[in-house]
Amino acid sequence: MSEERPAEPHEEPRVSDADAWATACAEDLEAEKARRRTTYGPPPGSAAEELKKLVDSVADKLSGLQSPLGALAGPAAQQMVKQVVQQAKAAVEPVIERNPGVFDHLAAAGGELLAAYRSAVQSQEQRWTAGPGDVTDEWRKERESDGGKGRDRGEGTGSGERIDLD
Repeated sequence: MSEERPAEPHEEPRVSDADAWATACAEDLEAEKARRRTTYGPPPGSAAEELKKLVDSVADKLSGLQSPLGALAGPAAQQMVKQVVQQAKAAVEPVIERNPGVFDHLAAAGGELLAAYRSAVQSQEQRWTAGPGDVTDEWRKERESDGGKGRDRGEGTGSGERIDLD
């Protein structure tokens, strides 16, 4: 058994040293993943996997529902519901399996739309809730640029006249 000596500063690191470092990093990463799985549960899957889970759970729930007509509809209605659910699953699952990336893109696009909507609503809320002491420079410029009429774009477009209360 020969002992490996550490690399000298002027020497290149040996392959076994690099392998040891990579192995140690991989072990640490796996340990961290295992810790997170026990703490937070399994990570969510892709959008396609999540959609498939949703379809399965909805199908199971619909198959388990009792007929609203009770004993009058009987097992024939139950069988018909199960058949419709199976046909729907048979139509949806191949689409999900063939195009999993599409659902990831749709999920990302939905997130972008939500962020844009949130931004628009927040800026409009700031304008609506701005009191006389809270007027921003942008709002003040808009008020001055409308010819002193006292309207800003945030107000409605109704046909009512402006009433001076002073």
